[in-house]
Amino acid sequence: MKKTTTIILFLFSAFYVAAQEGPKFNLYKPAENAKAEIEKSVKKAKSLGKHVLIQVGGNWCIWCARFNDLVTKDVQLDSAMNANYIVYHLNYSPENKNLDILKTYKFPQRFGFPAFFILNEKGELLHTQNSWYLEAGKGYDKEKTMAFFNDWSTQALDEKKYKEN
Repeated sequence: MKKTTTIILFLFSAFYVAAQEGPKFNLYKPAENAKAEIEKSVKKAKSLGKHVLIQVGGNWCIWCARFNDLVTKDVQLDSAMNANYIVYHLNYSPENKNLDILKTYKFPQRFGFPAFFILNEKGELLHTQNSWYLEAGKGYDKEKTMAFFNDWSTQALDEKKYKEN
């Protein structure tokens, strides 16, 4: 009996610790019409001279929560992201994997989660980013994340910057 109680307490503790580590956010909306939301994001981005940054993941994803935590709590990253992008969180979960949309954008989920892709003002795919390259330890590297935001901004891709004189 003592051994059974010990095992039960151990399992309960393990589940409690895992639950404490899990995400506590609700950015992803499984029931949302993602195609319509992406179209609205593209339209808004065009009117504001920005690109669309789509983060693919789910409310179940600890790495998605960690990324969101970094970019929303760090003033410099938050400013760079919002200055350059309209951000949309594309749900991938058992309730709705949005596979038709992911197929359209060349399967960014192949990199795991979160995965990112950037659309231009016409809704065309510019870049897909594997989040692994932005990681550092149990989180994300600020410098790498800032470089990602800056390297795919409308200013970085402005052809006038690259014309020969």
